[in-house]
Amino acid sequence: MNISVISLTEKGRQISLKIAECVKNHKIVRYCFYKHSDENSETFSKLSKLAESIFDSSEAIIFICACGIAVRITAPHICSKLNDPAVIVIDDCGKYVIPILSGHVGGANALAKWLANVLNMQAIITTATDIGGYFSPDSFAAANNLIVVGDYTIAKYIASAVLEGEKIGLISEYKCLNIPKDIVCNEKQRYTIYIGQDNIIKPFSNTFNLVPKNIAIGIGCKKGVCSEAIESAVRAAFKNKNIMFDRICGAATIDLKKDENGLVEFCKKHDIKLNFYSAQELMNVKGNFSSSEFVMGITGADNVCERSAVKLSGGKMIVRKYAYNGVTVAAAEIPVIIDFEREML
Repeated sequence: MNISVISLTEKGRQISLKIAECVKNHKIVRYCFYKHSDENSETFSKLSKLAESIFDSSEAIIFICACGIAVRITAPHICSKLNDPAVIVIDDCGKYVIPILSGHVGGANALAKWLANVLNMQAIITTATDIGGYFSPDSFAAANNLIVVGDYTIAKYIASAVLEGEKIGLISEYKCLNIPKDIVCNEKQRYTIYIGQDNIIKPFSNTFNLVPKNIAIGIGCKKGVCSEAIESAVRAAFKNKNIMFDRICGAATIDLKKDENGLVEFCKKHDIKLNFYSAQELMNVKGNFSSSEFVMGITGADNVCERSAVKLSGGKMIVRKYAYNGVTVAAAEIPVIIDFEREML
């Protein structure tokens, strides 16, 4: 997660340092008002300009100031609960951690609880489902890396129904753990959650469709292939198998391609982490793969795309080698276990 921490005072700067020390598994950028900064922070003089520049690029923004300041500064940039970053406020005395935007989908509630625990503060959560310990469909989807397909407003109706004591149906192609009392499996209810690979299936009229973001792609390409050609090949391969492009969570190739600009640009454009493996690592992958003596002679591996996809995923291949305009693409599904108690952090 890309987290921006903004402080205005000396006390706030010290709190931002504590946050940076505690949060090790995420990228932290500290922005300190120029009168109260240090050598490890970025400085700013006008808060409104700073907010404008980082709002879309941050996955979470932590303000160390009054709630009113954070609300006024972020308000002009708010777009959608599906896209807005998590926004959290910590008071200048370091007592309270308050999520004010994207509590569920953006993970602000979970992040606030975690920060409060490690910083010895108190999290102030105001969303009804969290306070009452009820099932929250959007928090659940975000925590399990599930893509919402179709009408997102059904999540709101499900949350309201749960608060009224209504049961929600569940149909899942994947193993589910810690199913809450609000959820009943394989029963027709007024609202139903479907978790599966098919983004078209709607078992009932009011179905909340969720598809896992768990596809690893393997890519091979000729030298100098542009990013547009790579994207066309990937999209064509996915369309052929009726797989959502948005399900891609990682890409892999042979280490000989680490400086291939088109491949790097494609992954950067879609925020896909690109992984590299040696020829020996790829050849050690177990499975039934297509083989090319020509590719073996050039790279030292008889197949780059299929072996890369399976190596990265640790699962089974769902798209075999697909060749298109100098690019080869394969895809494999990362094993999924759905946990209803999982949180984003």
